[in-house]
This record gives sequence, structure tokens and C-alpha cells, in this order.
Amino acid sequence: MFLLGFDIGSSSVKASLIDGGTGEVSASAFYPSKEMKITALQPGWAEQDPAMWWENLKLALADVLSQSLVDPSRIGGIGISYQMHGLVMVDRDYRVIRPSVIWCDSRAAATGDAAFAAIGEERCLSGMLNSPGNFTASKLKWVKDHESGNFARLHKMMLPGDYIAMRMTGEIRTTISGLSEAILWDFSRNGIATLLLDHYGFDSSIIPELVPTFGEQGRLTPAAAAELGLAPGTPVSYRVGDQPNNALSLNVLNPGEVATTAGTSGVVYGISGEVRYDTASRVNTFAHVNHSGENPRLGVLLCINGTGILNSWMKNMVGGGLSYDGMNALAAGVPVGSEGVSVLPFGNGAERVLRNRETGAIISGLNFNIHHAGHLLRASQEGIVFSFKYGMDIMENIGIKPSVIRAGKANMFLSPVFRETLAGITGATIELYNTDGATGAARGAGIGNGFYASPEEAFRTLRKLDTVIPDPALAEELEEAYGRWLQLLKSRMEN
Repeated sequence: MFLLGFDIGSSSVKASLIDGGTGEVSASAFYPSKEMKITALQPGWAEQDPAMWWENLKLALADVLSQSLVDPSRIGGIGISYQMHGLVMVDRDYRVIRPSVIWCDSRAAATGDAAFAAIGEERCLSGMLNSPGNFTASKLKWVKDHESGNFARLHKMMLPGDYIAMRMTGEIRTTISGLSEAILWDFSRNGIATLLLDHYGFDSSIIPELVPTFGEQGRLTPAAAAELGLAPGTPVSYRVGDQPNNALSLNVLNPGEVATTAGTSGVVYGISGEVRYDTASRVNTFAHVNHSGENPRLGVLLCINGTGILNSWMKNMVGGGLSYDGMNALAAGVPVGSEGVSVLPFGNGAERVLRNRETGAIISGLNFNIHHAGHLLRASQEGIVFSFKYGMDIMENIGIKPSVIRAGKANMFLSPVFRETLAGITGATIELYNTDGATGAARGAGIGNGFYASPEEAFRTLRKLDTVIPDPALAEELEEAYGRWLQLLKSRMEN
């Protein structure tokens, strides 16, 4: 049996087809080659036309089918991973009412803050584990307040993955994990968050039917199958947001396990078996792929905006035409601690981990007689790692202390300095794998359709590429460098 996975990002849509028996990728593709258009009608806004996701999905799938030459009738399950926290609105004819308000749109932040204060911080945190913040429910409330005509047409609200599944199956459905990322799941009641629905004045009828994250969620309609070039009746058997899916892709399912990514922004995603939350909402808790009321599995998410984007900025500004490999080599030639240079990487907008403060990026300790480009490059990578460490200390306060961190061998994890610094300052072993979101979604589809008897079986063929063990000899120097970095951050936060 072959398994098909899609990863619906805001930049592109990726499709991967895997051989379920071997776990090997038969073909993969992404579209478009340049980033998808994001429309910003006002500062802080970000919208996309959901039809664009569907069209690029079709293009990526056509490429995959052409590469693999696999008979579509041999594809036994479809998995969907998607950009989290977006809002899709459809009317009774399943037509999209307005463009999707996507994850990086900040227009509803004040709406969510007001709800947090009005409902009560303790009630929100103990029930929904988060502030309503700038998440999906608050985005819908913004539409209600500012676009009453559009809101009046609303039949169902959806997340981006729900929309894709609707196009495939003709069914409007969602999951507990999806509702939790929309801040519409009450963990204390193990049901829909009526306190937020009531506060925002939403009728519960706008919530789609609930289906399990793993399991049959609908089957391809004849019309969708013809449009996609697939067999009618192929089951959609898995859907979840991109960060829980990235964790699944790395076989991160149990308490204490941690997955991380470090692209333009960076994410640390740890699993907890307890219903706990950060009282300052600096890290966010959502239902993981394998969560249930009887057996809680919560994903605690730390996001750092200024990650690979800092490394890219350094490449353009001080890299002198070096490749990333060349930059990494130059950084590796500088001692741990960068001989006193510290960098705060927070130059990509307000950071949730800093209580939504926008501190800006800072380079500190620079001496023109001592330091060169290599010091700036190393200090930047250390600064990114130290921001991870800062957030992971918050995660430890709610019960997540990793001994092993798993990541795909890509982006910042291609740098020996970055991964050795992360292992050293956290004391965790870093395991690097050859996987991605679309491949993880394909494996998820195999769990959902019963091809794999368990997640353990699904990940039996997952290949570990590298292991990085903390070097005790570097511990003292790293702690000293982190202490200096932390003092710089504290000083900045006080100003």
C-alpha cells in the first residue's frame, strides 16, 4: 500500500508519496517554486485565498504521480498537515466567504486580550490552557465586529486543513487538536469551549462535526478524485496542524519527548502527560495528535520568531559572499562564547516568549580590535540557541525537561556550531532524522487507516542520520556565555 501526505504551508504546498511497507519516499514535490502570495491590506494583516492552496496541492500531486508512476488505486490513505491558527469561513453552499486570515495575521490580538481580561485569566488558562490571544476564535470575532455581512453568511468556521479535507470529501469536519489550536476546546470539561463561544456570541452550530485525528474522516468524492487524479473512495485518515505533525514526523508522542525545528522561525514542541499551562502564556499548550481525555497528551509549543532569519541576515550583511557551509566553518573557528560577543535574535517582531515585547535584535560586546565576521556568525547562532534555552526553561516549569531532542537534519541543524551548542546548553542528546511534514502526514494516514497497527510500527523505518551528545568539556564556557546573554536580555526587558 502507498500512503499520500500533504503539508499545506503559507509558503508552499508539499506532497509526498511513501511506500507503506518500506517507509521509503517514492516521490515528493512542492508548489509553487516561489512563495505563495500573502495579501496584507493593512499593516499586521495577512490573508490568503484558500483556493490557492487547493490549486498548488493539485500541481504538487500531479508532479508526484508523474514521478512515481504509482497506480492511484494503490494509494490507501491521505494525510493532511496544515498551517495552524488560520480561519476559513464557508456558507451553506460550502463556498468560501472571504480570504483566510492566516497564522501570522495579528489584527485580532487586542480582541483576544480583551476576552482574556473579561472572562478571567484563571478561567481561560485552567479551561483552554491559553489566552484567546490572536488565535482562530479571536480572528472570527474580529470578522463579526468588522465585517457583519460576511459573518451573517457564515455556516461553518474551519481551519486550513479542514478546508482541504472538505474539498476532498465534501464533509465539513474538524478534530479536538484543531479546536484546541483555535482556543475552542475546554480541557477541564473535555468539550467545546462554550465560555469563549458565549463571550464572543457564537452559536455552537458553526463548529464542524468532530472526528478523530487518526481514523476515517471522509472519502474522496468522485468529483474530487477526478480533479486530483486519484481513485474515488480513497480515505482521508489523518489531519493535524503543522507543529503537532512535525512532532509526529519525528516519532515524538510521549511525555518528555521534544521535537524542534529551526527554519526562518524556530519551534520547540514538547509532550506533557499533564494538563498544565504557563500562567503568562509565553508558551502555548494544545492537544497533541494522540491526546484523549482519559490519557492526556499535550503539546507545549515554544516559538522564536528570530531564528534562521537572523542567520540569513548575517549571511547577507557580513557573510562576504560565503555559502551557509562556509559561514558555519568560519563560526566553528571561533571559541565558545564568541570571545564576549552576545546577540539577541529578536528582530522579527514581537516575541510571545517575551510576553509579546518587541525588543529588537541587539549585538553586544563588540570590540573592533578583536572581533571579526566569524565572531558575529558564531554569536548569532549561540544567541538563537540561548533563546531556545530561555523558552525551554519556561517549559521545564510546567513539567517538560527533555533528555533527547529530535529534529530533521535541515536548516540551522546543518550547522555543527548550532547543534553542539544546543546539546551543550540543554544537556540533551540531539537526534537528527531524514523526514519532513508531508512524509509525516503520509505515515499518519497509515496509522489512521489501520495499515500500521501502532505508531511504533509506522516509525520502524524512520532513519536516524546523526546523533549529537553534549560535550561536558564545553559546559562551563556555555553556561558563562548564556549567563552573559541572559543578563543582556534582562537589561533590555527592563528598558
